[in-house]
Amino acid sequence: MARVKGALATRKRRKKVLKLAKGYWGAKSKHFKMAKEAVMKSGNYAYIGRKQKKRDFRRLWITRISAGCKANGINYSTFMNGLKKAGITLNRKMLSEIAIADAEAFTALVEKAKAAL
Repeated sequence: MARVKGALATRKRRKKVLKLAKGYWGAKSKHFKMAKEAVMKSGNYAYIGRKQKKRDFRRLWITRISAGCKANGINYSTFMNGLKKAGITLNRKMLSEIAIADAEAFTALVEKAKAAL
């Protein structure tokens, strides 16, 4: 039986890493050892970034809702509490869109929230 060497698998693995490192600065895109480290680190950054993106958007939506609330003479937490008591279940993304695009509708929501308190 013939002896099997790992050259094909090794080359395939190295090519995959170097392809992922394409466009990196300097030797990080050319040398396997440096490319492997850079790809591993960039993968970690990408993973963390996917989590941070959700936080950042939620923070943005809350800021927009808060600005709309202040324009209507109520603070954010009181508004959210009023909506919950009124039985209005809109998520923060939709509330921020309403606050930006349709000020009259947002004012109506604020009035309902105030009435429920």
